Amino acid sequence: MELKRTKTDLKNKWVVITGASSGFGRAAAVAFGSVGAQLMLGARRLDRLRETAQLATEAGAASVCPLYLDVSSTSSVEEFGNALIERTQEVQVLINNAGGAHGVDPVLEGKDEDWETMFQTNVLGLLRVSRKVIPLMLKTEGALVINVGSIAGRVAYEGGSAYCGAKAAELQISKALRLELCGSPVRVTSLDPGMAETDFSLVRFKGNESKAREVYRGVEALSAEDIAETMLWLAERPAHICVDELVIKPTAQAAPHKVARK
Repeated sequence: MELKRTKTDLKNKWVVITGASSGFGRAAAVAFGSVGAQLMLGARRLDRLRETAQLATEAGAASVCPLYLDVSSTSSVEEFGNALIERTQEVQVLINNAGGAHGVDPVLEGKDEDWETMFQTNVLGLLRVSRKVIPLMLKTEGALVINVGSIAGRVAYEGGSAYCGAKAAELQISKALRLELCGSPVRVTSLDPGMAETDFSLVRFKGNESKAREVYRGVEALSAEDIAETMLWLAERPAHICVDELVIKPTAQAAPHKVARK
């Protein structure tokens, strides 16, 4: 019996990526650009977002539109979404990547501004962008929503209460979306990485480079490109295949608290 290996063709299809100024988002823009997709990129840091757009263009993107996006603001999401609607009525892939961790304080020492930022970006931002963009995907064969979660949403650890809670919410939102969109062509994946060496830890430790480096000491962590390649693989699966949940960790990391360091 001959195996079917038909992939979803992403050439000239619209791909929307939030948090595209660095890390997973930037790498995803380059990866999807390399297969000739059209890209709508959103982030707050416009200078870095334009750098991402240039890299995606050089990789082969059919078109790239970098626009300011603050997912913690409903009005900003609306403006971004309306600009998208002016360009297309059909989106193939939505990558809800904007988010991140802020601080490592235990609950009794936690700061409102850190908690609010994490829930605004990782949870409410994901909901806002999904509400705006998914209606453009409801008639698109092979359409895919990738919600970037974390193993923190599955396993709690000290100092991670709010972040773990936010990523647990992301996972449950993904499950609910999967149920709500059943019967439509839209697939939903929660992509949950473990240790990945990006500027994630630098943001979490609020610019403390030595603490950020220590996280990855003696470990070959995942790279942003590893995650972007996985995203592209997910989006290219045939339309009848939905990978509901995907956990990806470096070989040296069995759990958040179990890491083999050299």
